[in-house]
Amino acid sequence: MIVLAKLLKALHSDAGPWSLAFGIMLGMIFGLTPLIKFHNLIILFVVLVFRVNLSTFLLSWGVFSVIALMLDPLMMNIGEAILTSQSLQGSFTAFYNTGLGRISQFYNTLTMGSLAVSLVLAPVVLLLSKVLVIKYRIHIMEWVDQWNIVQLIKGSKVYQIYQGMGE
Repeated sequence: MIVLAKLLKALHSDAGPWSLAFGIMLGMIFGLTPLIKFHNLIILFVVLVFRVNLSTFLLSWGVFSVIALMLDPLMMNIGEAILTSQSLQGSFTAFYNTGLGRISQFYNTLTMGSLAVSLVLAPVVLLLSKVLVIKYRIHIMEWVDQWNIVQLIKGSKVYQIYQGMGE
């Protein structure tokens, strides 16, 4: 119920659609790739330094982490295809001989494949998220506010405390 309250608060807030969309996109990259990797540290830095909506980031991280479990075999195959590509061998060898190359762990098939998939999907997820947030605010927001469950959540003590924390 708290997750639903956070999502509704983010969608009904004054946060711009781009802020929400970037939170979803960065959460997607964070969720699809293995957790303890250097590129995720960079993403976490971006989320915390720039005006990215933290609620949508955390929610999409959770959702895409579950999706990643189903897509891991496919992403491992993609990573293996990228890493074994003859035309990229020289570039990979030069990169892996640097300190950053070793820290990045891009030599791992799952890391390479999941990052490649998430970077290809990132612009699509970003634009689709922005459009969906705008459509939600225009067409659905008033209707959702009339739901009994939403009124129950908004009337709960937990929501009131959470609402007071944001002010």
